[in-house]
Amino acid sequence: MAVGSAAVLSLGLDAGCGARRRSHGAATSAEEVAAVLPRRQPLTLLKPDFAGDGPIPDGYLGYPSHLVRAIQEKPGRSAQPIKTMTANWGPTPPGPGRNSFLDAVNARLGVPVEPSVQDGNTFAAKLSAVLGARDVPDLLSAPTWEIDKIPRFSQAVKALFADLGEYLQGDAVKAYPMLASLPTAAWENSVWGGRLAAIPYPTDGPFPWALFYRKDLCDRAGVEAPKNIDELYQFGKRMTDPQRGVWAFGNVFQMVQMFFKCSNTKGGWRKKVGGGLEFKYETSGYRDALDFTARLYRDGFVHPDVIASNGTDSSQLFNAGKMIVWQDGMGVWRRTQSEQSQITPGFNIQPVPVFSAVGGDPLTWAGDAPIFYTFIKKDLGPERTRELLRVLDWCAAPFGSQEHELNLYGVEGQHFTRAADGSPVATHLGRTELADQYRLLGGRVPSLVGTADVPHFVTDQLSYARATYRYREEDPFRGIKLEFPPNYSRVLVPTEDKLNDIVRGRRPLGDLAQIVNEWRASGGDEGRAFFEKALADNGR
Repeated sequence: MAVGSAAVLSLGLDAGCGARRRSHGAATSAEEVAAVLPRRQPLTLLKPDFAGDGPIPDGYLGYPSHLVRAIQEKPGRSAQPIKTMTANWGPTPPGPGRNSFLDAVNARLGVPVEPSVQDGNTFAAKLSAVLGARDVPDLLSAPTWEIDKIPRFSQAVKALFADLGEYLQGDAVKAYPMLASLPTAAWENSVWGGRLAAIPYPTDGPFPWALFYRKDLCDRAGVEAPKNIDELYQFGKRMTDPQRGVWAFGNVFQMVQMFFKCSNTKGGWRKKVGGGLEFKYETSGYRDALDFTARLYRDGFVHPDVIASNGTDSSQLFNAGKMIVWQDGMGVWRRTQSEQSQITPGFNIQPVPVFSAVGGDPLTWAGDAPIFYTFIKKDLGPERTRELLRVLDWCAAPFGSQEHELNLYGVEGQHFTRAADGSPVATHLGRTELADQYRLLGGRVPSLVGTADVPHFVTDQLSYARATYRYREEDPFRGIKLEFPPNYSRVLVPTEDKLNDIVRGRRPLGDLAQIVNEWRASGGDEGRAFFEKALADNGR
């Protein structure tokens, strides 16, 4: 965070949204946001077996036997290399000239794309460095959660990235039919300072977290998934066996907060009875969630590798059966089930159904904000900008298209083979050379597709999603684009670090009040005033 703050501040620019509230964040009203959005043009290549619902994607039980070529002409025309930067959470793939996947896609694009694939675990530092140096690539893809941490990010957007309104606003987006098919809710978040500034990568699931457990191991032990907070504690006690090197939990604090009905809207804000806003730190539910999670650590139910390091790869512990419960995003479900079922017969990862620790219906954290944003470098000229948009349009081709298959799986016979049902199965070369170099750039209409390696995945995930989404937390800021005040952004990570010390037993629970007071004085109350004014200005 220190690197990010210094880098963006070094731009020395005015804040993003005109003169109003120049150094205290900016709020673009829902009406202003709507005025600069593309007009959605739905595109359906295949009828789904299960129609989606808002951010819950369409579901397909099988892989199609025939794929459509969605884009006839090559989008690239200049032969001028396109430099990109994307994040990846895995081994770094070979670069241009040493990667047959890049060669194959670039041949279809008609222009050489030269990806710079950065370690997702340290992406924040790299992002801050390129912004601070004003040395951005032609196309830069950044995760939402990293952007939200950078003070005055809107200044960097204004200084370094193109305004896409003239190319995509309203019916102009029809020139890029794949981009035109992206959900409107995703575009709403792509506005900074009143300008349409990015291409969204829509979420393929509305939930930021799920609490996964090894159902196969629990079934063998005769232990069911917990249905309330007391059962969650007893689950930890039953499934922890240090003599066998097995512990019940990794870090589960986010999900425990949700069980205690803490808010997650814009990080933790909700309306108070009688008016105004309160942050989750200030509620009894948060204190109880903090106390309960600290008890799991104190009583020895959390894997010691997790305690020893914030950067432990919990997935390896979970996959090996050394940790029974794993908190992570919904995106890990399919990949984990696919990979591990080939290693461990009967491997079964499932999410714990949501429940309330305080009575009544559960409250679930859900939203439709994009996972990533792709920005186009400023001042490249209209012709080059349109070429880049055509490339992004190709990258956004939906499921059922030849472009989508090449983008995700590479070339048949090289990067993947086909299972008996026709679905792609990655080869060693595919796992080596593919790292979402193009996939994260253009977004796509989300879909869930059943394949031979995960035969029950589509029905399992959609069943969980529908059962959970109905308890979603109401978002009073829906449609309003908020650019947080710098002081508020700066205080987020240091405060979470202090609270994490309580979770792990390095500070007593009694320090919570002091930490909250420090948060309020250092930017929390400034944030409260900003969010309250944004609601008032929008008549909410």
